[in-house]
Amino acid sequence: MAFQKEILNALTLAISKGYQIHPDAFAMLKNLEINASEIIGDIIRTKQKGDTLIVLEDIQNIIMKDKDKITNVVVDPEIIYDDTNYHPSHSDEHVYRVISDPTSKINTIDGVEGYTALFRSRFEKLLHILALRPSSKRITRIASLKQTARSKLHSTTEYRATNSVSVVAGLLMSKHFRKNGLEMVIDDYTGILNVIATNEELRKQASILALDQMVMLELENQNNKAMHSFVIKNIVSPDIPEHLPTRSKSESYAVLISDLHVGSKYFMEKEFIKFLMWLSSDADDIVRRIKFLCIAGDLIDGIGIFPHQDKELLETNTDKQIIHVIDLLTKIPKHIKVFVIPGNHDPGRRALPQPAIPRNDSNKLYSLNNFTMLGNPSLIELNGVKILMYHGQGLDDIIAATPGLTYSKPAEAMKILLKARHLSPIYGEHTPIAPEKDDMMVITEVPDIFHSGHVHVIDVQNYRGTLVVNSGAWQAQTNFQRTMNIVPTPGIAILVNLATLRPFQMDFNQQTIM
Repeated sequence: MAFQKEILNALTLAISKGYQIHPDAFAMLKNLEINASEIIGDIIRTKQKGDTLIVLEDIQNIIMKDKDKITNVVVDPEIIYDDTNYHPSHSDEHVYRVISDPTSKINTIDGVEGYTALFRSRFEKLLHILALRPSSKRITRIASLKQTARSKLHSTTEYRATNSVSVVAGLLMSKHFRKNGLEMVIDDYTGILNVIATNEELRKQASILALDQMVMLELENQNNKAMHSFVIKNIVSPDIPEHLPTRSKSESYAVLISDLHVGSKYFMEKEFIKFLMWLSSDADDIVRRIKFLCIAGDLIDGIGIFPHQDKELLETNTDKQIIHVIDLLTKIPKHIKVFVIPGNHDPGRRALPQPAIPRNDSNKLYSLNNFTMLGNPSLIELNGVKILMYHGQGLDDIIAATPGLTYSKPAEAMKILLKARHLSPIYGEHTPIAPEKDDMMVITEVPDIFHSGHVHVIDVQNYRGTLVVNSGAWQAQTNFQRTMNIVPTPGIAILVNLATLRPFQMDFNQQTIM
């Protein structure tokens, strides 16, 4: 256990300093009977500025300099520590697979029965994720907890005031600030329980929980004759674990973009054509290594999406908008594999999850060998790197409901979704959610990259090992955005080196790498 803690401390140190550890380097580190944090600290001190990937050679160099620190080195015979295993290659390899796509799994059930099935699926999937936590073994059903509390309170034996501790898990139904703290109501399908967070730190944690998300609570049952209440002692969200992301063995690049809004008079066609020309050029080594392009929805502006939209359109016919965007996208070089998911402005159903853009609306894209049309959300793997693509409609509800969040920092809202392990937890607000038998919005697998759009503002962060990217837009500020004080960052493509997970911005307003 102490050894595992030491490795975790070393990993935490690297991440806190903005560094990442290559899997081969991590494997060797685990086989060294030495202070791993000290090794990582030495490497960080010798690294050149901008080089944030710790590789096998870094560890070997430190070992050679500090042989006296090594008591023993145990090498797994199945692991071959060969520098050629991780040095970037110039191959044209693009290996990809679709891990999950809702298109063929849509199974809507009408009415109350459908939403009951949806939330039961959500509860069970997220309970399974929470089951990985040691404290989950103590989870008590709400009905059982309340029955036990009532029995103690009404016992005919001599009464003694006791404060017992219990663990429950359920979906968060409501939360309200009271004089004595923040009150929450949770539901686990056996019953409903009112709980309260009284200290400042727990109130702060509770305030950023999303409604309808799963939460595990450690409770103290303050059981006496004058009162009977459950006070929160600890809050646990499903969350993604601190992890070391997978990287490509070859130096290949993925380009992440979203929100073209072709058909709008604010569509930045000139800048987008610059982008297409750049993809087709042989301008530099980076362009030659671009293997993938991921488009996170809203290819067109659509018709009737919001009131008086017709005043902002150059093309007032959906078919013309589709023809226009297809004409542009077919200019993407054929050696680049393109993945497309729909957004709320695209043809097809708007409720989540969304199937792929209907074939009859974009048959030409389906016919192109380098295009893969997927639903929203979808999880893909590109050269070993898992990318979760989600247009981002649920971000509106998260930003509106969470204190301190704004459209200027959408990655903060995306982190809330990762903590909840759900892409659109809040039901009944702006985001339409379909009553599916299976809740396909649960984040069952931890992505290496979480790519979203919708809010038109670029924001890139790292959260617990996952690269969080909101890829902006190709539409200038609209009248609606101006009234909402939303300042978009359009005309910029995000590039990610899949070998290092290092992101870059390519600005086609100025056409310079930032």
